[in-house]
Amino acid sequence: MGLLEIRDLRVGYGNVEVLHGISLDVGEGEIVALLGSNGAGKTTTLRAISGLIRPRAGQIVMGGHALTGLRAHQIVALGLGHVPEGRRMFGALTVEENLRLGGYLIRRDSAVLEQRIADVYQTFSRLGERRSQLAGTLSGGEQQMLAIARALMLRPRIIVLDEPSMGLAPKLVRAIFGMIADICKEGTSILLVEQNARQALRIAQRAYVLESGRIALAGPAHELAQDTRVRAAYLGGSAVATE
Repeated sequence: MGLLEIRDLRVGYGNVEVLHGISLDVGEGEIVALLGSNGAGKTTTLRAISGLIRPRAGQIVMGGHALTGLRAHQIVALGLGHVPEGRRMFGALTVEENLRLGGYLIRRDSAVLEQRIADVYQTFSRLGERRSQLAGTLSGGEQQMLAIARALMLRPRIIVLDEPSMGLAPKLVRAIFGMIADICKEGTSILLVEQNARQALRIAQRAYVLESGRIALAGPAHELAQDTRVRAAYLGGSAVATE
């Protein structure tokens, strides 16, 4: 039984159905990559999991709790963190103020909140150095660190990440993916939506390929990295080493 289980999920906007009955799982302590081209339904999948979109049909279960029908803040309280595409920082607030917003549900326990902030600064030392800096003035890599750190404030069991490498230089991409792998090693499961299939398949244990709202391929990441269809569509025709 997976930590996150999705069965026959259907989601649409108006009269247009975007997800046509997809099923996927994320296990405890696992990184699962969700690959696909623009418009395949990847972001819609994450928004449905997080309660930002109400599914038309299907089941979403996390840790034995049915998520369908719950509001976003209730899903967060159950242990799900969401790092959206584009980071969505509050640019006019400082790094620390953004972190405090991430810890909103524990705001009444000031001792726990302060410890969580201290833990974040220990993990992301660069954010500690910039704690009083406005988030909007951070570099793209620093903003991505802040987005991930904000999601970690409530110690989620699983984080869904939407395009964490978007707009970053290759050196920063490697750094961010290293952080994601480290977060998983510490016990947080990851569902990773990422156009950089090469990097995603390097750190993931398993992967799904979403095409036009349907799961087209699924399996161990190292096997999909060698699949001719995946290589042609997402890896420039060359295999990727997954060691």
